[in-house]
Amino acid sequence: MLRSAWDDDRSATLAEGEGWTLLVSRWNRGADVTVTATSADLAAKILDETTDGAADEPEPQPENVTMGFWYVSPRRGPHRTTRQISAGTWEEVRPNYTAPVADAMDRLMATTPDDISGRLLLLHGPPGTGKTSALRTLARSWRDWCQVDCVLDPERLFSDVGYLMDIAIGEDDSTGRSRWRLLLLEDCDELIRGEAKHTAGQALSRLLNLTDGLLGQGRNVLVGVTTNEDLERLHPAVVRPGRCLARIEVGP
Repeated sequence: MLRSAWDDDRSATLAEGEGWTLLVSRWNRGADVTVTATSADLAAKILDETTDGAADEPEPQPENVTMGFWYVSPRRGPHRTTRQISAGTWEEVRPNYTAPVADAMDRLMATTPDDISGRLLLLHGPPGTGKTSALRTLARSWRDWCQVDCVLDPERLFSDVGYLMDIAIGEDDSTGRSRWRLLLLEDCDELIRGEAKHTAGQALSRLLNLTDGLLGQGRNVLVGVTTNEDLERLHPAVVRPGRCLARIEVGP
């Protein structure tokens, strides 16, 4: 072994032998193994020996969906981790909503990339009415074409340009496909209410720039926002025609 390094939830080890070099990066849910060697046969041999007995991550269950979580780590800066979360089908949870909400959700759940016009998804209404449950179900309905990521510190996202750029640029899909991404910002009342321009500084402007400004150009990014505010109290720039893919009031 030449060198090793680690922090709270990941480690890296660099080793070498005659004609080969090995780098193993481990984290709490898996590992990357990279081998360079003087021949393909030798590289394959070292790789096989290193990964012997290692188990692949279990296949996601049909009722589960991969959800990403972004946050700023004090030591690593902007960081993304993933978890498998359970989510029911829309048919299962639809009876929990009133008819107008269910009808609006029907259209949203059936959305495809070809249907996207606005880039902002707005769910508003009192606490406890099922906004988060609807978003989990939406992540399951869209999982074939859209990766859903939840931003755990949205108040920091739009005040930290570096953090915003990391999220806006995103990461390419491991299969090489250009997938859409839905960024979820929950309970962002201060960001989008009527007086937000005065209280949140440039935060509101950056949110709007991400949805239909230069920052969002060329990136397949949607922004989903939940709020407990009444529609009348929201900033008019947020709810203007053409900006929202969907604007749904989720009542009791």
